[in-house]
Amino acid sequence: MSISHAPPGSPESDISGIGKANAAPAGTTAADADAAGQGPLDLEPIVPSSARRTRVPRWLRRTTGPVLLLALWQLLSVTGVLTSDVLASPGRIAQVAGDLITDGSLPAAMGTSVQRVAAGLLFGAVAGTGLALLSGLFRIGEDLVDAPVQMLRTVPFVGLIPLFIIWFGIGEAPKVAIITLGVSFPLYLNVYAGIRGVDSQLIEAGESLGLSKWGLVRHVVLPGALPGAMTGLRYSLGIAWLALVFAEQINADAGIGFLMVQARDFLRTDVIVVCLIVYAFLGLLADFIVRSFERLLLQWRPTFTGR
Repeated sequence: MSISHAPPGSPESDISGIGKANAAPAGTTAADADAAGQGPLDLEPIVPSSARRTRVPRWLRRTTGPVLLLALWQLLSVTGVLTSDVLASPGRIAQVAGDLITDGSLPAAMGTSVQRVAAGLLFGAVAGTGLALLSGLFRIGEDLVDAPVQMLRTVPFVGLIPLFIIWFGIGEAPKVAIITLGVSFPLYLNVYAGIRGVDSQLIEAGESLGLSKWGLVRHVVLPGALPGAMTGLRYSLGIAWLALVFAEQINADAGIGFLMVQARDFLRTDVIVVCLIVYAFLGLLADFIVRSFERLLLQWRPTFTGR
């Protein structure tokens, strides 16, 4: 067997020389190689570009937008672009909010409104979830329930306020009823879609394992429908506060909506904005609570959280 030799100065000879210089004799340890100046190559690990970027705390990123909006609002108020009769400045709104908290009118109104939303949410959750289970689990239930629910949900629930006043009077009942009606339909749609969206292969796997019908519902169907139910609950909370705004502005003698009606009569835009901020804060707090429960109950379901 013949071995060809590359001429001196050729690329093949340079590569061969490099290989011989870097090659360590057999039986040479890492310590011996380091002592001889032939240490291992200094390789740097490949780091994704997203990991090399400076990480800004998430709470800081989430608060940047509202802070910039408040700064712009204050600037427009100071320069006179926004007059007080159109929209009060953030400083004036903060002062009015402090006065309402000090005299106790705002905490009392918040307590009344929260009680109404809690009652309407409870009744609506029971009604919407119960109808969705009946319609989603049983075909006869779907035939009896789904069509009437689809018809009723197309009716604007705000338009039913006069009818509820005739039926239930002008007390708390019509207010809770309108919230209940607004909460029921989003929960029904999402729970029903969650039940019917369970993979049929999971049902077949459960049957092959010997699960009974109740076992399939408990261990396969309900866990599969839980993400949709949580989404429906979050959506229902938003509808609940929207329904409360309409309900409390009609024949109400307490609550945040009652404060807004009084402020409207006296052209107090600062009080109106304070009430709107309270509505938004309560809605955000309720959504945060539901999302916390969602992360707790859906730990088994890893999802994409953004990059």
